[in-house]
Amino acid sequence: MKENRPDPERLLKRIQEEEKIEHRGKLKIYLGAAPGVGKTHSMLADALDKRAQGLDIAIGIVETHGRHEIESLVTSFEVLPRQSIEYHGQTLQEFDIDAVIKRNPAIVLIDEMAHTNIPGLRHTKRWQDIKEMLDRGINVYTTLNVQHIESLNDVVSQIIHTRVKETVPDFMLKQASSIELVDLPPEDLLKRLQEGKVYFPAQAEIAKDHFFQKGNLTALREIALRITAEHVGKQVLSYRQGLGIKYIWPTKEKLLVCISHKASSGKLIRVASRLANRLNAEWIAIYVDSPRLQLSEEERNNAIQHLRLAEKLGAETHILTGSHIIKEIMTFAREQNITEIVIWKHIRPRWKEFFIPSLADDIIRNSGEIDVYVVTSERQETSPPKKPPPSVFPLKIYVITIAIVTAATVIASLLAPYLQPINLFMIYVLATMAVAVFGYLIPSLLAAIFNTIIFNLFFIPPYYQVAITDVQYLFSLFVLLIISVIISRLTLLNRRQIEAARLREVHTTALHSLSRALASARGVDNLLKIAVNDIAEVFNSEVMALIPSDHQLTIHAKHSPETALNDKELSIAAWVYDLGQIAGLGTDTLPFSPAIYIPLLASQSPIGVLRVKPIHNKQLFSPQQMHLLEACANQVAIAIEVDRLHSQQ
Repeated sequence: MKENRPDPERLLKRIQEEEKIEHRGKLKIYLGAAPGVGKTHSMLADALDKRAQGLDIAIGIVETHGRHEIESLVTSFEVLPRQSIEYHGQTLQEFDIDAVIKRNPAIVLIDEMAHTNIPGLRHTKRWQDIKEMLDRGINVYTTLNVQHIESLNDVVSQIIHTRVKETVPDFMLKQASSIELVDLPPEDLLKRLQEGKVYFPAQAEIAKDHFFQKGNLTALREIALRITAEHVGKQVLSYRQGLGIKYIWPTKEKLLVCISHKASSGKLIRVASRLANRLNAEWIAIYVDSPRLQLSEEERNNAIQHLRLAEKLGAETHILTGSHIIKEIMTFAREQNITEIVIWKHIRPRWKEFFIPSLADDIIRNSGEIDVYVVTSERQETSPPKKPPPSVFPLKIYVITIAIVTAATVIASLLAPYLQPINLFMIYVLATMAVAVFGYLIPSLLAAIFNTIIFNLFFIPPYYQVAITDVQYLFSLFVLLIISVIISRLTLLNRRQIEAARLREVHTTALHSLSRALASARGVDNLLKIAVNDIAEVFNSEVMALIPSDHQLTIHAKHSPETALNDKELSIAAWVYDLGQIAGLGTDTLPFSPAIYIPLLASQSPIGVLRVKPIHNKQLFSPQQMHLLEACANQVAIAIEVDRLHSQQ
């Protein structure tokens, strides 16, 4: 199958990322499920092969734990000196980062990435030493067990019934250019433990009764396999997107569920969630905001609520924009390497299916190698009748339409003695196009009809009668109607795409601008004032910041005309502050409120509450907007906490 050319934007982004890391060192992590699987041995063996190829390799620190095979491999390398540190009356040998920087080898071997350094050294954690060396352009080989990954700390503690204190942040794994899994079946690892190849005999007996149980090792092994697979999966996705590969590589199951504003999307999302859990697969929920749908604000809010439901159940969510719904869905599916699509199909009469294909049928027809799961129900979906909005089109659009038609008639009358009727008709074509540019379909169609009737009345014999005797003018009317529809649709689509692009740009720069503004300010009041002004501008909302004073939340900064909150609103803010959870508009907790309340979460506990009320009543924030709003609130909380720590010094 012939592949399309690479996406220029993705290719440029990939080149920029490569240039960004060109001067940084590369990190290779030897990942294992438990001590004793052979991580250090594999690292040394690989380094020995690299040295045979002529690379300059040195050992920063490797713990042999008395194992003779490790000691014999270590003697094959240059071992950099360690630094001696006095600690509680003992002299301990620690890794010397300055010795590595001075020596500047091509690759340095550093064992036990999660190790905690002795107090008094430059960094408290060994992974921080590794990060500095990477920033200085030195390549690093290191070892790590899955129980030391920060995001897995809670999961691992449930398995081994104890909490691991030494952890490595997940961003260090994301920086790794390579993660190599060093795997060993639990039976073989327990055998190595009995033979004294993991710990000394006394330690081995204790480990066998606690950590080294077959069930624990099997569970940790599964986690290690999954972490490695996720890392490789991201590399595969980046490669496909960079080269513009459109066909699917089914390396792992990945689901896409297509939702809408209708109530059936709730069932569809729950079905997709159960299916993803059974397949142990990632899943993504998307909503296509197309101008063809002409949804009301209430219907768009319903779609956003469905996206939030999907997010609660573990999905990644996206809002797509485009006039061709099928094309947008399939393009996204191929970019994300989706293997299954879950779609709802409404049961309709056969004659409707013949003349108007359903969305599910179109997706199946265009799915290619992607499997499609169709969800339906025999029971018809009942919904209250739609109430038309009070004003679909602004009154000024009709006034402008009449003015443009009148102006076209005046101009045509002035030019009538000099031009043929067919040429005068082009003036009305331009008038119709001018109305269609506003993007409103009904006024555009009315303009086309009025222009044709007026042209027929005043410029085609018999005059002052609506009687088209020439077939070409009927054809002209048909052309005008088609022009009106096409231009108004394209204008509306272009307007939606520009708005979506503008929102993405605003959201991309919002955090950066807020962080810079907060970094240059001092004092809690100044920080809150900057925060509420910036957030109000980005989210087009009325914003308040509430901070506890004398055991009661009070307004410390605001960007709204409201001077006070009623008791009900204050009780919501107090609940959010006490529990550290979001509540209010669009959430499952206290949704009757006209605003959404977000806790300002510091490292220890909440330090305040942010109240955000959309200027347009009952307008819901999309999941992407909620993520940005939470990130802004976290930035504000961190800035306040740092300011208070400085004040205490």
